Amino acid sequence: MGSHAVKRIYVEKRAGYDIEAQGLYNDLLENLGILGLQGLRVINRYDISGITDEEYAKSRPIIFAEPPLDLVYDENIEISPQDQVFAMEYLPGQYDQRADSAAQCVQILTQKERPTIASAKVIVLKGQLSEMDFQIIKDYCINPVESREAALEKPESLEFEAVTPPNVEILDRFIEKSSEELKAFFNKTGL
Repeated sequence: MGSHAVKRIYVEKRAGYDIEAQGLYNDLLENLGILGLQGLRVINRYDISGITDEEYAKSRPIIFAEPPLDLVYDENIEISPQDQVFAMEYLPGQYDQRADSAAQCVQILTQKERPTIASAKVIVLKGQLSEMDFQIIKDYCINPVESREAALEKPESLEFEAVTPPNVEILDRFIEKSSEELKAFFNKTGL
């Protein structure tokens, strides 16, 4: 895997340190009254491109996770088939501090180009949840002003597909065209 391939890492707080997951779990029980919910995991997901395997191995325990507090999974994460899962990410253009800080730290560590990093939060719900419960929880967690549901599949690349416009046509002797020629030209180009 070269530095162009996207590397994916999941980081989850160990039991006892998972304050955010416990908080959200209590929140969903108390505020939404979703009693079928028996447990919840919050996992931070990072997709990274622009670093080598070696740089990744070096930065993994320093930047992405604290080994005593975090469980770390490369590429895939074990999720029970009974659990329901969704992920959320910031909307394009919204500042993602988690991804930005990680990219800065990796750059300081490697002394090279800054990598591209995208982060998302994966929520794993345990228990007997109806479709409606699942939707209510998603709507509660995802604030549409700043975030959206994220795909669970890993992207091929993190480069935002920049659309390159076709080459601009150079118009020769435009000012010498007759009105008929101009009319034909406008019709042809849809101007």
